Amino acid sequence: MESIRNLYKIGSGPSSSHTMGPRRAACLFLEATPGAARREVTLYGALAATGKGHLTDRAILEELEPDAPAEIIWRPETFLPFHPNGMKFEAFDANGTLTESITWYSIGGGDIVREGENRQPAEEVYDLSTIRDIQQWCEQSGRSFWEYVEQCEGAEIWDYLAEVWKVMKAAVERGIEEEGVLPGGLGVRRKAVAYYMNASGHSLSLKSRGLVYAYALAVSEENASGGKIVTAPTCGSCGIVPAVLYHLYTSKNFSERRILRSLATAGLFGNVVKFNASVSGAEVGCQGEVGVACAMAAAAASQLFGGTPAQIEYSAEMGLEHHLGLTCDPVCGLVQIPCIERNAYAAARALDANLYAAFSDGRHSVSFDRIVSVMKQTGHDIPSLYKETALGGLAVIK
Repeated sequence: MESIRNLYKIGSGPSSSHTMGPRRAACLFLEATPGAARREVTLYGALAATGKGHLTDRAILEELEPDAPAEIIWRPETFLPFHPNGMKFEAFDANGTLTESITWYSIGGGDIVREGENRQPAEEVYDLSTIRDIQQWCEQSGRSFWEYVEQCEGAEIWDYLAEVWKVMKAAVERGIEEEGVLPGGLGVRRKAVAYYMNASGHSLSLKSRGLVYAYALAVSEENASGGKIVTAPTCGSCGIVPAVLYHLYTSKNFSERRILRSLATAGLFGNVVKFNASVSGAEVGCQGEVGVACAMAAAAASQLFGGTPAQIEYSAEMGLEHHLGLTCDPVCGLVQIPCIERNAYAAARALDANLYAAFSDGRHSVSFDRIVSVMKQTGHDIPSLYKETALGGLAVIK
């Protein structure tokens, strides 16, 4: 498996697969075609179907147009065989002759793969790629999941995770101060500040739940407005892990050092899913985004509260299992309805999963790895209209 640096990407929203990935592809194509007189970019499948709502065209053109004229061509009815998020970049000289053509696929979490290349990472950082094997290492060595991350990544991973945590905190704190309507035309008003203020008027348990909602809403609303966030594992699910960690950091006084360790544990679980299945909504639906983020947050919370490796695994397993089959059906292709609300709900479910596992000895019937396998197959079985194309489910109610 690759480094968790490639799971936790710092960038601008609203979508890792539809905004961050295409922007990266545009940057690489720009470098590969110096002196081009003009360029064309053809978007296919899910990338074209909801690209305008995800600001795909803006992300690409912002990179290409300062250098030369560029045009976006939309082909939502055409799905390339490798992945639903296909995009072909073409460069032309002053005579109109095609000089370069590269097809990229945005495979989720901001990652892109060039057509014909192996989608697996070139640099393998982790020698183990299942939670079963990693958990066995933990139990045999007496160490925890975060220590396996440190062993594989090196001590410098803590500097990177410190920056990740800094961006996550900033997104929460910006989001609970902002008000107004989110861009995109749906008329969705920011709710984080209202939830944050209303939480203070309730009893301790309800206040706690209200604050978790507020923090998840804050980050998700920042993402929807194109703000700076961290993929965890994607932009569309970026509010869940920060909400849980920020809430526990501020309410339980956990040290930043322990927060970083929990981020490492969460990243390890997300990495296992990314390696063995997918975190792309266009490929497996929202179960691969919100479901995986819930699992990551549950594992992080269990780590913070001193869970055993078995309890941490159980927490993550529940977080993912109970999101199986979740479709990706954004209204008007925007990362707003139901995405923002799902982040808040999943953050609360992550804390519930941690609590449930904490009451157990960690033993249970279905392993995390088995759920990952089931999630992958379920995602492949879900019709494409329920996978980020905005052609089915909630996406067609307006």
